[in-house]
Amino acid sequence: MNSLQLPADPGELLDEAAAELDEIWRHTAARAAAGAVTVDAQARVHAGALEAIPEPPSLIDLRRRTQAMMPRVDIGELILEVLSWCPQFATAYTHIGGGARISDNLDLTLAAVLTAQALNVGWGPVVTPGVDALTRSRIGHVYQNYVRAETHAGANAALIDAQAGIGTAQLWGGGLVAAVDGTRFVVPVRSIDARANPKYFGRRKGSTLLNMINDQGVGLAGMVLSGTPRDSLYAVDLMYRRDGGLRPQVLISDTGSYSDMVFGLLKLLGVAYRPELADLPDQKLWRIDPAADYGPLDRAARGRIDLAKITRHWPDIVRVAASVHSGQVSASDVMRMLQHGGNPTQLGDALAHFGRIFKTVHVLTYVDREPYRRDIKWMRNLQEERHGLGKHVFHGRKGELREAYHAGMEDQLGALGLIVNAITLWNTRYLDDALNQLRAQGYPVLDTDIARLHPYWHKHINVHGHYSFQPPEPARRALRDPDLPDDE
Repeated sequence: MNSLQLPADPGELLDEAAAELDEIWRHTAARAAAGAVTVDAQARVHAGALEAIPEPPSLIDLRRRTQAMMPRVDIGELILEVLSWCPQFATAYTHIGGGARISDNLDLTLAAVLTAQALNVGWGPVVTPGVDALTRSRIGHVYQNYVRAETHAGANAALIDAQAGIGTAQLWGGGLVAAVDGTRFVVPVRSIDARANPKYFGRRKGSTLLNMINDQGVGLAGMVLSGTPRDSLYAVDLMYRRDGGLRPQVLISDTGSYSDMVFGLLKLLGVAYRPELADLPDQKLWRIDPAADYGPLDRAARGRIDLAKITRHWPDIVRVAASVHSGQVSASDVMRMLQHGGNPTQLGDALAHFGRIFKTVHVLTYVDREPYRRDIKWMRNLQEERHGLGKHVFHGRKGELREAYHAGMEDQLGALGLIVNAITLWNTRYLDDALNQLRAQGYPVLDTDIARLHPYWHKHINVHGHYSFQPPEPARRALRDPDLPDDE
């Protein structure tokens, strides 16, 4: 309770929340009366469509120049270069039996193992005859004894820290905003860890890599789930399973990933929850004071929040939050325990009533403030770009995940997440170099333009063919001339 700074008596906290909710109801009602917020004949609120902001010529030219300046690189060489920048990346891979680490070119073998797993191509394309560190037996030994979830996590922590120290990444964000979403993979082999969903897998079954990224573009955590479960059950778990980075203060998810209880739990944990709202007009909105007059929105405020119920169950609500925060129980298990067959328990209902305060604040803010919606959309778009990079990397075997067991899925998709982060770091570092070079040449580089770039470009990275693993030179690669044709 002390670490979360939750009071034993919720009276003052609920009074403040009630005042905030009433204030935003009145503010949004005034905006609706002025025609700035749309309310239909059924008293449903609508948000205006977000029109694309035209890209200024300065951004278009900056993107063209910086993309052209990216050095051409093979994926194996990129991984080795990142390993040379981040010594903790390689040292995170310790022997499963606690024995001494291989001292002879372990970096080279790790790069081959991670390439094969992340690209889903198997060992064949990364085996190099005549190179001791790249024989099939050596690669298999390193995979069996060094690669597992905890070593992936340690390596990822080094990449997260390195990304946070780059000036360009700091212009993208402070690392305190996170987004959660899933990437779906068809699993064509028999597995108890795959489930059917025709929308994503057709007539076959599949699994989901649920991942969390921050506003600096780096992946903080990932977990493999059977089928396509609701992200909201696991979003909080990911927040507490981060490999590194700052604890998010804002959590963004897609439109199908939230519930009233998740709003309540995240508020107790000190995190603002901001899911995207594609089904906005159908959202049920809630009030505390039944006598309050909210003008044109009065009929929209048809739900009633029961503060007495929250107060009555407050000690148990706090215990639930403290248990999740301390790691004694996972948030996904808590959510399951608080609802049976879709019907909440009394404690679950009390937590949902608490969450409805902040859900309604979020919905009304979403309706009224376009910048608020744009910030959410930007993070969602950033995550979609990352998913696109992940699918581009995981191209082998038709992009299908052919691991039958959960541990194998975690190892392989953990390698994918790690290599996507390595590409993110590599791109960010060279983008930072390119921007600094342009500044030194007198080119007008605007921070507002940099904020609309992202680190997921991949045209310059070769992920196909037989893979080479040449140790990088001590200095970084030379940037290309932005005025050269693409095929130069």
